[in-house]
Amino acid sequence: MSQTIQSQINQREGGKPMQCQQAQHSKANKIEPRGVLVWDLPVRVTHWLLVVMMIIAYATHLLGYDYYEYHIWSGYSVCVLVMFRMIWGIVGTQHARFINFIKGPKSTYNYVRTLGKKENPSYVGHNPLGALMVVFLLGGLLMQSITGLFANDEVFNVGPFYLYINEDLSLQLTSLHRQVFYWIVAAVVLHILAVLLHRVLKGEKLVNAMITGRKLLNVYTEHKVTGIPSSKLKLALAVLLVVTLTFSSLIWLA
Repeated sequence: MSQTIQSQINQREGGKPMQCQQAQHSKANKIEPRGVLVWDLPVRVTHWLLVVMMIIAYATHLLGYDYYEYHIWSGYSVCVLVMFRMIWGIVGTQHARFINFIKGPKSTYNYVRTLGKKENPSYVGHNPLGALMVVFLLGGLLMQSITGLFANDEVFNVGPFYLYINEDLSLQLTSLHRQVFYWIVAAVVLHILAVLLHRVLKGEKLVNAMITGRKLLNVYTEHKVTGIPSSKLKLALAVLLVVTLTFSSLIWLA
């Protein structure tokens, strides 16, 4: 009886029930979600500029001959942006580098096999399917922009490198230029669907991450995930300058 009374007194004087102490201990051991910088500024800016330039390119194509100049300049922009992103995939920050997110067939198969299951892993950067999409889109956009340099509309307008090839090859490249666009659109649709599925199934806000650069990570294991220390902006600007000057020189010499 005296022990019961003493325990009640201890609780009133500031002692905490065992359940509260256990809850606080569990909370202390649990690492709360935190924002980690994953996507550097060059990756994010390149991503959204490619979206804008492709919309402009398609809109000016639909608007006709009077807007051809805007169409070709948007194509130039796409070409420069893609070449920059490909180089940045070699010298850029951790999650921008191809070597850090392109997986082999086995890892890709295991990822696909566990889709929709609890054991399906979450990746800080691109997952194996996302990596394939990145490679496909960059390759498609590069092909789209380069074939446009040799294309002609069989009326008034021609690409800057049209005179360096014969008429038949130019027409073939023009046809390829049109066809690749629809493959790109199909890939973009799949990309958007994948982003929505990630939001529904895993709660990942991938669009927010591509805007802010940060991802919220739940870290409950001993493996510590760290973000990138910086966006390497000076290096990015140097790469962009070299790519822009090189491409501009080729267009000017044409």
